[in-house]
Amino acid sequence: MERIVNHPILGPRKDSRREVSFTFNGQRLTGLEGEPVAAALLAAGIRIWRRHEESGSPRGLYCAIGHCMECRLLVEGMGLARACLTPLKANMQLAEGPQLPNEITGRKLT
Repeated sequence: MERIVNHPILGPRKDSRREVSFTFNGQRLTGLEGEPVAAALLAAGIRIWRRHEESGSPRGLYCAIGHCMECRLLVEGMGLARACLTPLKANMQLAEGPQLPNEITGRKLT
């Protein structure tokens, strides 16, 4: 887990949120209930959440404030969602976002 629990200036984390289980691409992970899915994935060391439409290069967190779509992934029951804006819930099932068709040609360029 790569979570800051004792900040050199802010001191120890005083988070009362409970730890919950979730899955990403079938891998069982844990995070803090209500935190952004992006934070839980980063804390678990997962940086790749989808592939670029044209090049297939790995994508993950970019702006972290909901302006871009780089962090989109599949959330069971919701479809595509931005990881930076989606709160983590117990037993959430997440998967790498699909490589969407290219908007110009209407097909994948892989």
